[in-house]
Amino acid sequence: MELSFWAATDVGRKRQHNEDNFLIDKKLSLFAVADGMGGHASGEIAAQIAVTDFRAAVEARKDLLDAYARHEDGITTQDILSALENAAQQAGVAIFERGQKEREKRGMGTTLSAILLLGERAFIAHVGDSRVYMVRQNQTVQLTEDHSLVNELIRHGKVTRESLAASPYASYKNAVTRALGVYETTQVDTIDLEVLPGDQFLLCSDGLHGYLQEKDVTSFLADGHVTAIPQKLVDHANKGGGQDNITAVILRLHADTTDAGQTRIQELNRKVEVLRQMPLFHHLTYKEILRVLSVTQVADYNAGDEILREGEPGDDMLILLKGKVRLHKDGAFITHLGPGAHLGEMALVDKQPRSVSAAAEDRTRALVLRRRDFNDIIRNEPRLSVKLLWSFVQVLAQRLRKTTADLTGARQDLPDASDETMFDE
Repeated sequence: MELSFWAATDVGRKRQHNEDNFLIDKKLSLFAVADGMGGHASGEIAAQIAVTDFRAAVEARKDLLDAYARHEDGITTQDILSALENAAQQAGVAIFERGQKEREKRGMGTTLSAILLLGERAFIAHVGDSRVYMVRQNQTVQLTEDHSLVNELIRHGKVTRESLAASPYASYKNAVTRALGVYETTQVDTIDLEVLPGDQFLLCSDGLHGYLQEKDVTSFLADGHVTAIPQKLVDHANKGGGQDNITAVILRLHADTTDAGQTRIQELNRKVEVLRQMPLFHHLTYKEILRVLSVTQVADYNAGDEILREGEPGDDMLILLKGKVRLHKDGAFITHLGPGAHLGEMALVDKQPRSVSAAAEDRTRALVLRRRDFNDIIRNEPRLSVKLLWSFVQVLAQRLRKTTADLTGARQDLPDASDETMFDE
């Protein structure tokens, strides 16, 4: 997939030194932004160590990256995410050890937001309050979550973004809750997602995104000349006040008008729409749907293939994208399911045997969501887990009401006991 990219950085209008840094490695398709912090130019050093050591650690795993790109068996997306997390941790250790050796640099740290493009996927590692945005089909999605005090206050309802400037918390707007190098280790967020022809990404420090709304990102990245966009973003931030250092890295995946390219776009759009229509995922944002999709697998079945077997334990839910599936129990036909239907959702919460059997009647494609991956989301992403669990409760409540109504109707259909006695007499 062809790629264009460009970057710009600027000291801004209030700072004396530029403590931002960025990474562009065309051979690795690896890009990053780091925003350093610390006195005596320590932030500048921390950011430089971050991008240099992070790149070196990723390059040291090039054999793994190449194996994934060749679709070798046994190499998974989690292996790549782990490699990026370890690379970020190695950079953090290098910064921390430098600070321990040089007293005046002790406590220095940096944000790091990085993206690796590999095959048809993007892999992201993130610490701090720099950001990665994606623009897809004129829609902007902030892919990373700010590790900042302000974001925590907003999440807990203490303040809103609109009221922040006039609140007592305004002076804490630059305080981060996670950074590389301040401590020997830190928690690194990792994300992966399928990329499409025409996708664009913006990596930036808070000196830029503090002056941006999502609609602004869409507007700026609509410029046909990718080389002009970063400087326009820098100018925009400086016009807004330039309170901090400003850095922007732009990536653009070239549009693909071939049948294969258009098929991939249509396939991903179909996955998104199918999930949106399901009660379990109905309340999720586009970003959250992409997060769920990142842990699903695609399974293809030929006509006649068995998909589920009654009585066997199950550990995944299947969501039909195309085809036709026959459900049966004890050999008796129950119903047919088509695109948009799902089966086996109870396997996400328990290990009970399958209650029915399912077989493909046509060429069928399904998304497979495993219990393990579902539980990882529940454990690690509180806001998304609340939505998923609440939706799950609603689905179960609907089933309980239907079962109660069916049982009530069955009781009403039974002959009255006194009638039976009269008949017997």
